[in-house]
Amino acid sequence: MSDLEENPTLALLEPGQPCIGVEVLAPREVPLGGPRAMTVYRTLPQKQRSLVGAWCFLDHYGPDDVAVSGGMVVPRHPHTGLATVSWLFTGEIDHLDSGGNAAAVRPGELNLMIAGRGITHSEISTPDTRTLHGVQLWYALPESTRFSDNHFAHYAPEPVTAPGLVARVFLGELLGSVSPVDTRTPDLLGAELILDPGAVASLAVRADFEHALLAETGAIDVNGTPVEHRELGYVPIGSDTIRLTAGPEGARVILLGGVPLGEQIVMWWNFIGRSHEEIVEFRRRYQAELGFEGADPQDAGKPALFGSFPSGQRAPLPAPTLPTIRLRPRP
Repeated sequence: MSDLEENPTLALLEPGQPCIGVEVLAPREVPLGGPRAMTVYRTLPQKQRSLVGAWCFLDHYGPDDVAVSGGMVVPRHPHTGLATVSWLFTGEIDHLDSGGNAAAVRPGELNLMIAGRGITHSEISTPDTRTLHGVQLWYALPESTRFSDNHFAHYAPEPVTAPGLVARVFLGELLGSVSPVDTRTPDLLGAELILDPGAVASLAVRADFEHALLAETGAIDVNGTPVEHRELGYVPIGSDTIRLTAGPEGARVILLGGVPLGEQIVMWWNFIGRSHEEIVEFRRRYQAELGFEGADPQDAGKPALFGSFPSGQRAPLPAPTLPTIRLRPRP
């Protein structure tokens, strides 16, 4: 039995404590590959907010009938300077990467891929998956680790119960549950919360964190602000309480948090760098290493960034054409 189960007041605060206001971020629909283009709902990044802590990307999808949508079919593609978090509610996805990792993504189990200086991977839903439902998340690596080696980690968090809710903490610490996964990004939080019908819970959180809560299954109330289905409620630093209210059918919520990154990033396609010139180089080297374009003499002698891949896989994705304007950093 955890300390939380013995004494729930360690993690749940009494009603009536002050809470800081919430900014609501609406999703936009994005087609994601496949013969019929599976639709995802993206709430990060967007114009008014690029980062929550180090979290920089949030796609929410499903529940999708794979017979209609075609499922997830994302062939080999690159990443730099970030980590990907795959978290499913329903279905199964096969993960394969150039770090030599092949893994199944299953509901309630974390698959974390740290790209470091560079990696390529594919994500394809399994043939027996009938319904696909989950989130795909990225966080930016800080300057201190963004050129480190790539890495893969799997973790199945045990559920933690508290009055009115069940949580699975896949990164960081919450409700007395601590994930053992090394993120190479300090002070990060990621958790799935399941709220009972009509539940009201006040979570004790770190005041130096900013937080975001995805209303995954339906509308919720965050610190007195309604957050509709698929919207993201952003809570700025300074709040040590997040008060959640579920509707009559209950709710599932994805909670993300972290200390503000404090670094400007340049994010384009699947790359994160610190300047326009870095992104140009990442694209150029990917195109050359995958055989889409010839090698540039200025890259002669540089070690490969993106690694090798097993034979017999789908053709890799070429990088899009760079925009004609200079890429600008995001705060």
